[in-house]
Amino acid sequence: MSLAGKTILMSGGSRGIGLAIALRAAADGANIAMLAKTDTPHPRLEGTVHTAAEAIRAAGGQALPIVGDVRDDSQVTEAVMKTQGEFGGIDIVINNASVIDLSRSLDLAAKKYDLMQDVNVRGTFMLSRAAVPVLRESANPHILSLSPPLNLSPKWLGAHTGYTLAKYGMTMATLGLAAEFADAGIAANTLWPRTTIATAAVQNLLGGDRVMAASRTADIYADAAYSVIIKPAASYTGQTLIVEDVLEADGITDFSKYAAVPGTPDDRLFPDIFLD
Repeated sequence: MSLAGKTILMSGGSRGIGLAIALRAAADGANIAMLAKTDTPHPRLEGTVHTAAEAIRAAGGQALPIVGDVRDDSQVTEAVMKTQGEFGGIDIVINNASVIDLSRSLDLAAKKYDLMQDVNVRGTFMLSRAAVPVLRESANPHILSLSPPLNLSPKWLGAHTGYTLAKYGMTMATLGLAAEFADAGIAANTLWPRTTIATAAVQNLLGGDRVMAASRTADIYADAAYSVIIKPAASYTGQTLIVEDVLEADGITDFSKYAAVPGTPDDRLFPDIFLD
């Protein structure tokens, strides 16, 4: 199967994992609409929704950059309508936008807690819900959320409770949508990596250069996401998937090409959070 002519609506995607997924789809000739806030360059982060659109077109896809906020219901509705109007439908929704703050509960600002809930949980639910009427018309509709499996170990529940709630909320919303719209043939799954991915969040929040050097590139996430969203929606849904498991099921067992620092052995890579 191929994503040629298929349309993806993604939250975020100006950089990092979201952009890597978009570029992988663009190589097939997919249409990608991005609802993102980054209209102008950030002083600490590379890329805007406009530079992402340029990269998508250069990779062979069609791009529709939409400056907007997934927390704003009217902007979410407008993004769905613009995407449908531009490309004639929506086949895939990717819930990529996410806020991270690993502060302990007593140190977490209330505004940051609310922001994580609004973007991660509410944004995932509202964007997916808004797209469902259009997804129903697709031959192979998928919702994919970049969130972890529900690991109820005290180690993860208590590590950073506010962030854990927000990421698990994304997963619960996605699994709920999978169950609710199974009869409509709309797949909804989540996807999470075994190791950290070399992104700005890892650089700035999880460990700087040391952890970046012990991470994999965003390409591994992109390849796994691609594998998920080309599968038959009716039979591949309601799962909390792991990036490496998806690729292994496709027969890919050598992940050395994804090392951020070439030659880094797998056993020296930094494990991502939420996985035992």
